[in-house]
Amino acid sequence: MTIMATKPARHRADAAPGRSPGAGRWAGRRAQDTLTAYRFLSLPLLLFLVFLALPLVCTVILSFFQWDTFSSPKFIGLDNYRAMLHDPNVGQAFLNTMVFTVATTVLHLVLALVLALAVNRAVSPVLRYFLRTAYFFPLLVSAGAGALVWMYMVDPSFGFVDHYLGRLGADHPPNWLLDSSTALWVMVAFDLWHTIGFTFVIVLAGLQSIPPTLYEAARVDGAGTWRQFRSVTVPMLSPSLLFASITAFTGAFQIFDPMYIMTQGGPGNRTLSVVEEIYNSAFRDFKIGYGSSIAVAVAVVIVLLSLLQLFLSRYWVNYDRV
Repeated sequence: MTIMATKPARHRADAAPGRSPGAGRWAGRRAQDTLTAYRFLSLPLLLFLVFLALPLVCTVILSFFQWDTFSSPKFIGLDNYRAMLHDPNVGQAFLNTMVFTVATTVLHLVLALVLALAVNRAVSPVLRYFLRTAYFFPLLVSAGAGALVWMYMVDPSFGFVDHYLGRLGADHPPNWLLDSSTALWVMVAFDLWHTIGFTFVIVLAGLQSIPPTLYEAARVDGAGTWRQFRSVTVPMLSPSLLFASITAFTGAFQIFDPMYIMTQGGPGNRTLSVVEEIYNSAFRDFKIGYGSSIAVAVAVVIVLLSLLQLFLSRYWVNYDRV
C-alpha cells in the first residue's frame, strides 16, 4: 500500500506545469561552465590583484603620508598634493612629458600608416615578410640597451652621426644631448625607432581586414587613389587608429628609460619626465609619500586623457563593417 501511494505522487510532481525534463540538466551544465570559466580566470585575476590593484591602492594610501622608509609613516592629508602643485620640477616634468607624448603619438600614427600602406602594397610575399620583421625587430631590443647605443651614436667626440654630418659640410654639429633645443627631440626619435613596430603591426592588421570589395566598388564609381584612401581606407581603419593612438599615448606618457640613461633629465630638466621625477622623489630623496602623490596624478591624467580620446572618437571612428 505504501508503494502504491508514493508512485502517483512522484508522477504528479514530474508532470507539474512550468517544468521541463531538461531544465535541471541545463542549469547544472550552466553552473559547471561558469565554475570552469572562473577557474581559468583565477590565475589572471590573482596576478591582477597582486601586481596591479594592490600596488595602486597602496600608492593612493601612501600619497597621504610622509614616509622616508626609515621612520614610521606620518599622516599629512593633502600636503603632498599641495606641495606638488607648487613644485617647479614637477611642472617642468609634466610639460616635457606632454610635449614628448603628443609628438611621438602623432609621428607614430603617421609613420605607421605610411609603412603599413607600403608593406600592404608590396608584391612579393618574401619582401612583405622581411619588411614586417625589420620594422618590428627594434621592439625586441631592451630600452636600456637601445638607449646606450643611441647615446654613443650622437656623442660629439666619437659618434658617427656628427662624424657624417661633418663629412657633409656641417662645421659645428650640435651636441645633441647637451643642447636644450635638441635633447628632447633625440628622445622622440629614439622612441619612434624603438616602438614604431608595435603601432605598425596594429595598423597593418587593420588595413588587411578591410574587404577588397569596397575598393572595387569605389573604382567602379570612378574614385581615384586619393579618394579611395579618404573614403574607404581611413574610415575602415579608424578603429585600429584609435586603439593605436591610445596605446602609443599611454606608453609615451610613462617614458623613463631613455631619459634616465642618456640625460638623467638634463640639460636643465628639459628631458625630465614625470616617471623619472617619481623615481627621483621616492628612491633618491626617500620621499615615498610625495612620489606616490605624483604617481597618482600621472594615473589620473592618463585616465582623463584616454577618456577624452574615447569621447572624441565618436566624431571620427567608424565601426561599420561589411
